[in-house]
Amino acid sequence: MVYTSRIMVHVHFTSALKRFAPDLRSIGAEGTTVADVIKAVEAAYPGLSDYLVEENGALRKHVHIFINDAFIRDRRTLSDGIHSGDHVHIIQALSGG
Repeated sequence: MVYTSRIMVHVHFTSALKRFAPDLRSIGAEGTTVADVIKAVEAAYPGLSDYLVEENGALRKHVHIFINDAFIRDRRTLSDGIHSGDHVHIIQALSGG
């Protein structure tokens, strides 16, 4: 019998994203990369990933993602690794004046 360990992370969102998903709240997600987290977000909130990533899979300019307290490094393919228990924060930058 083969056992695989599940990597479970906590995903948190800025309240500004509630305009795209009014029932948005923190979720648990499985995966090994930030791209996996985005897939889990899309499964929980269909259509939300359209506001987070470009058609080519790169993170949109107005979106920032932190793993714990550090910015992700790979905004193009979202390959940054995650570890069980990490907190992933997805933040939409706001502008105005």
